[in-house]
Amino acid sequence: MGTLRHGTVGRRFTLLYAVVFLLSGMGLLALTYLLSGSQATRVAPGQPPPGRSGLAAAEQHIRDLEGQLSAVHAQQSRQLLVGSLIALVVMAAVSLLLGRALAGRVLRPLRLITAATRRISAENLHRRLAVTGPADEVKELADTIDGLLERLEASFAAQRRFVGNASHELRTPLATMRASLDVAVAKPEPAAPTVALAHRLRTELDRVDCLLDGFLVLARAQHSALADRTVVSLGELAGETLAARATDIAAKGLTVHHEVGPESFTRGSPALLSRLVENVIDNAIVHNDEGGWIRIAIRHDDTAAHLVVETGGRVLDQDEVDRLGQPFERLGADRTGSEESSGLGLSIVSAIAAAHGGSLALRARPEGGLRVTAALPPAADAERGRFEDVDQVEGTTP
Repeated sequence: MGTLRHGTVGRRFTLLYAVVFLLSGMGLLALTYLLSGSQATRVAPGQPPPGRSGLAAAEQHIRDLEGQLSAVHAQQSRQLLVGSLIALVVMAAVSLLLGRALAGRVLRPLRLITAATRRISAENLHRRLAVTGPADEVKELADTIDGLLERLEASFAAQRRFVGNASHELRTPLATMRASLDVAVAKPEPAAPTVALAHRLRTELDRVDCLLDGFLVLARAQHSALADRTVVSLGELAGETLAARATDIAAKGLTVHHEVGPESFTRGSPALLSRLVENVIDNAIVHNDEGGWIRIAIRHDDTAAHLVVETGGRVLDQDEVDRLGQPFERLGADRTGSEESSGLGLSIVSAIAAAHGGSLALRARPEGGLRVTAALPPAADAERGRFEDVDQVEGTTP
């Protein structure tokens, strides 16, 4: 044991289990001795049978004594065997219980490390295990995890800086291109090909700008702490989005069924939650048939606040629908070639929902179309009451 390298935990395991089995062996021997000794058979001194004497009688008496002694030995052997089996069963059970208790005590630091590691996520990578104690395998493991967390924190921070800086830097040349196009089109009597080219380039620049904005929102939802959390009404956000998209809805001739139930509140970033609702409804508008329909329902229960948006259309493959929560995933050639979609809409929704402790469920409707359900943690009743009071005061302000 002394030759084990960094074997402090290994030595503790060895010593503990050695002591346990040593005590078990001692208990087994003691129990066997008690069980075998308590049933000792006493043999009365033999007496010569009446009516016989001499050498023949003595020999017969010796043979009788030998038979009695053999019977006693056989009985003691059986008692010893039965006692040993009973003792073995008892001590095996006791050893298992003791071994489990001791192993749990020894492995308790590892369980604490596991639980602490599970509580660390992308939002709190600054936290460390900081395990104290002897320089054994447990502390070495904890220090290794702390080092890994430090590298992950640096990597996430570098990724956030890169996405943010790259997006902002790319917007400068985009603005310059727009200005150049405006100057070219603003010239007296510009050529028709120039105007057509400028219009096409401006459309593409708008798509790039929208894509960069999506990157920024996705990066914030995935890697940033939500410092601006407050109570938000999903019903109000849905109503505002429908009002803002009224022109697009009318242009496609869509019928909107807006199910207004009990008010549903959640707590989070107003900007990100507004983007979540906008993206879900925009997805239903953009990827819909001419003259189609949209059903929007806001629901609330004790477990979550739900935003449910359904659309009609062709029957979809659930395997393909499951991939829509990933960036740049689309359904079919119509979505792949869509000039109005960046391919980030539902992935942003999924990231925002996850950042708020919620989830996004995408289901292909059996009769055709898609059902999108965003579930978010509900706001506490006290917070909802304060929100309603503030809203009423703002509504009565002249």
